[in-house]
Amino acid sequence: MEAAQWSGLAQEDGPEAVRATIRSGLTAGLQEPEHPQDRPDYRPAPRGPTIIQPAPARESQFYSAASLKGKPVPPRQWLVHGLVPQKTVTLFSGDGGTGKSLLALQLAVAVAAQTAWIGKTANTGRVIFLTAEDDDDELHRRLDDILRAEHRDYGDLSGLTLRSLAGEDALLAVETQIALMQSALFEELDKRAAEEAPALIVIDTLADVYPANENDRAKVRQFVGILRGLAIKRKCAVLMLGHPSLTGLNSGTGTSGSTAWNNSVRSRLYLARISDNGFEPDPDARVLSTKKANYGRTGDEINLKWEAGVFVAEAQPTGLDALAAGAKGERVFLKLLDTLTAQGRYVSASPGPTYAPTQFASHPEAEGCTKRALKSAMDALFGRGEIVIASHGSGAKARSHIARKGADHGQE
Repeated sequence: MEAAQWSGLAQEDGPEAVRATIRSGLTAGLQEPEHPQDRPDYRPAPRGPTIIQPAPARESQFYSAASLKGKPVPPRQWLVHGLVPQKTVTLFSGDGGTGKSLLALQLAVAVAAQTAWIGKTANTGRVIFLTAEDDDDELHRRLDDILRAEHRDYGDLSGLTLRSLAGEDALLAVETQIALMQSALFEELDKRAAEEAPALIVIDTLADVYPANENDRAKVRQFVGILRGLAIKRKCAVLMLGHPSLTGLNSGTGTSGSTAWNNSVRSRLYLARISDNGFEPDPDARVLSTKKANYGRTGDEINLKWEAGVFVAEAQPTGLDALAAGAKGERVFLKLLDTLTAQGRYVSASPGPTYAPTQFASHPEAEGCTKRALKSAMDALFGRGEIVIASHGSGAKARSHIARKGADHGQE
C-alpha cells in the first residue's frame, strides 16, 4: 500500500481498488507460480547418476624423438613438386579475372587424367573440385577447352568429381562466440573424400566458404586448421583459391586480409597479370609465382599465356639464350642509366616514381626489355658491384640514386 500511495495510485483508484488488485495478483501467483517448485503439488523427479561427457579423444600423442632412431625417413610428398605439397593447404590467390579458377581446373584435369600441368609433372589420383564461383554450364565449357587442348576425352575424367555451389550457401564452417565449427557442407565434403580418397581437393573460393572476418587472426588460423585437418586425415592436397586484398594487389605480394592467411598455410601461389605502371602490353600474359614455400624455394616464376581457352607455359630461354637475354638487359640498363644521368635525371633502386626498371622499360630506347628483365639486370649489376647507391643534394634535400661505380657521384 505504501508504494501505491507514493506512486499516486491510491489517490486515483482508491484504497479498496488497490487492495483488490494486490489480492488478485497473490491468488493467481499461488495457483500458477512462476517457479514449479513453489507449487503445493510439486514433486521433484528422482535424480539419477550424474553423467560426465568424456572429452573427445585426440589422435596426437607425446613421444620421444629418440624413438625415431632406426625408422626410415619419410620422403616429402608433392602433388606438383615445388608448388603444391601433399597433406597440407596451399593458398592460390589472384585478382578477379586473372584466371585462377581456370588454372586450378587445369590442375584438376591433369591429376585426374594423368597429363602435365603448365609443363610440370603432377601426381595422379582422384580429384574433388568444389566451386562457388562457376555454375555447371561454365564448368562444362572450360572442361571442353581443356580436353581439346590436352587431346583428351571426357572418358579420361572419371576420377574428377565436380560440384557447383553457385547461388547456394557454400560455408564450410559456422561462426560461434567461441570458435569456428565445421558446417554440414564440410561434413558432406569430408564424407565424400573418405569414399573417394582423392589426391587433390580444390575449394573455390575463400570469400564464399569462410564465414568470419578475414582480418580476425584467430578465426583465420582456426579455418586453415580445419582444412589442414582434412588434408592430413584424407592424405591429400587442399588447394584453396582466394582474392588478394587491395594492399596485396598493389604491392604484388598477393596477400589477403590478415597476415595469418600467409602464416597459416604451408604454400602460397600468386597469379598476376604482367603490367608496367598500369600498362598491360599483352592482356593474355600471366605470371605464376611462388610467394611462400615452407618445403621448397620461393621466388620461382612461370610465365603463362592464355591460348584457345587454356593457359600454356611459355618456353623460357636456357643456356646460351638465357645468357644472351641477361646480357642484353644489363647492356640496356647501363645505357639508359648513362643517358638519364647525363640529362640530370636520377633513378632509384627503390620502388617509387623514379624506380629505375620502371623508368627504363618505358623509355623509347629500351629495345623491348621489360620491367621484369631490367630488374633482374639491376640486381645482377648490383651483385657484381658495377653500379652503386650514390647521393645528390645536401641536408634535408639529400636524395639517393643509382650510379656507375667510380663515376662522379657528387656527395656520397
